[in-house]
Amino acid sequence: MNFNDNKAIYLQIAEWVFEQILNGNWKEGDRIMSVRELGTLLVVNPNTILRSYDFLQKLEVIVNRRGVGYFVAPDATDKIISHRRKQFVEEEVPAFFKTMKLVRMSWEELAELYKES
Repeated sequence: MNFNDNKAIYLQIAEWVFEQILNGNWKEGDRIMSVRELGTLLVVNPNTILRSYDFLQKLEVIVNRRGVGYFVAPDATDKIISHRRKQFVEEEVPAFFKTMKLVRMSWEELAELYKES
């Protein structure tokens, strides 16, 4: 995994877990990799993985069953989509509108460009 310097590593790992779930690689109810396993796979300190897993638990995307491991929560997909939508609206949309304004792009131009792609 190539990490971006602009975002905390634990958040990038959480995003990777989101993708695993949304792409169907990890299904709701599936056991996921342990902290050590994922740390080894991604060549990351286990404490960073633990921080990611704590974040994911707070979002109720994964659950920890003591002595058994971490599992994808039953409604993880809905939680991820909700989190991502909120993130999109709060972070990406304002930047998008700001850029449109700075480059003086109209809605008509944008619609035309979108049709072409």
